[in-house]
Amino acid sequence: MKRVLVVKTSSLGDVIHTLPAITDASRQLPGLRFDWLVEESLAEIPAWHPAIHEVIPVALRRWRGSPLKTWRSGEWTTFRNRLRQYDYDCIIDAQGLIKSAVLTRLAKGRRCGLAAKAAREPLAAWAYDEKHVIARGQHAIDRVRQLFAACLDYNVPATGPDYGIDRQRVMPGQAVTGTAPYLVFLHGTAWTTKLWPETYWQTLIRLATAAGYRVYLPWGNDSEYDRAWALARTSDKVTVCDAMNLVQLAQLIAGSNGVAAVDTGLGHMTAALSVPAVTVYGPTRPGLTGTRGNHQRHLESVYHCAPCLKRKCKQPALQAAWPPCFAELDPDRVWQLLLEEMESRN
Repeated sequence: MKRVLVVKTSSLGDVIHTLPAITDASRQLPGLRFDWLVEESLAEIPAWHPAIHEVIPVALRRWRGSPLKTWRSGEWTTFRNRLRQYDYDCIIDAQGLIKSAVLTRLAKGRRCGLAAKAAREPLAAWAYDEKHVIARGQHAIDRVRQLFAACLDYNVPATGPDYGIDRQRVMPGQAVTGTAPYLVFLHGTAWTTKLWPETYWQTLIRLATAAGYRVYLPWGNDSEYDRAWALARTSDKVTVCDAMNLVQLAQLIAGSNGVAAVDTGLGHMTAALSVPAVTVYGPTRPGLTGTRGNHQRHLESVYHCAPCLKRKCKQPALQAAWPPCFAELDPDRVWQLLLEEMESRN
């Protein structure tokens, strides 16, 4: 049995984008055994795929803040020894960054990755024994599927991406008890320019609760917590979630009837779980890194400067909706599309 190491450490969306390539490879070459090197905060996700044998967590984000302590504690040595315990038949750096290339170089085996002109950080290519040119301008899922096929020598299936998640691994328990229908609104994101206007969320909450749904609002930091409570004042049918880890968030989303989202990593989790969703895109576009999967709809801005791909908006905050690129992506449109996707699943 051939053993393959996948190096894809972060982020949430990037890790999820790699799952369909695992599905392809495990179907085309049933004798493969996959291990996955991933950031410790995301270590649950690879384990949701039945083809993953061992998950090797790495803590680069945490170690970066105290490298001397990491060295002295022996944590780095323990990690390195675990990474080097097998001589892999193939090591695939699916990230194409210098940090992932360094980790790829530490492992033992035939190292494969993107050629310099295809990698996000061209210097990463120095780490590989085998380099592949995968055309840019494609969705990240398609590029990773093609990279795996090139490294492992098979043809990419003509079918759409299959994340291969075993829902029983995601849902040993339930995040929400009871049988009442509910929706999840993913209102939080790292860029302020990606935030859908609060007044729009409030209108969407009124539409959803009037239709008989309860609304759950997860959050990941203090500002998202404050926004969730501000939105919760719209209706007594809104629940602000407790602090949740990734497994609990996945259970919440998987058990829901539908999701409305901004451009955020949890949107990709929603797509991977095939939960009906509508995602709004203002300063960004879904073409290269947007959600992909069953029952997924996108609403894209046609504002004159969109997509700007910027974290700060230079437009004056005088419009009824800000950022102004969201102005025409109103809650009535989102609600109608979400209803369509929910009905199509039933």
